[in-house]
Amino acid sequence: MSKWLTQEWMDETREMAASQPERPGATAKMQYVITNTPDGNDIHYYWVLENGKLLDAKLGDLPDAEVTMTMTMDDHKSVQKGDLDANTAFMQGRIKVTGNMAKLMGLLPITNSPDYKQLQADITAITEF
Repeated sequence: MSKWLTQEWMDETREMAASQPERPGATAKMQYVITNTPDGNDIHYYWVLENGKLLDAKLGDLPDAEVTMTMTMDDHKSVQKGDLDANTAFMQGRIKVTGNMAKLMGLLPITNSPDYKQLQADITAITEF
């Protein structure tokens, strides 16, 4: 098991996501900022998606990110565990978004696909929260 939001966890999730189907047009450079962490320091990480494939997942900042999503650690954990739907969290303002909103809207339907939901459950199963 990997500790959640470590580089080891990012590497494992990227490998697990390799089995996801190609989704033409689902391409984005996404920055995440996780606030309200136990140690008081925000966690920054990013994903680079190309046609639905997770090409890169690393701790740190992506200078040319197209979308930045900011949320609390508790909300992010709830989304990861499947207890809080990402679309719902966004609509409730629990996920703050800056950047190219059209890019993000183009990716949201993926989060409701059976393949994505299974991947999310598989990742949660190997995660130490």
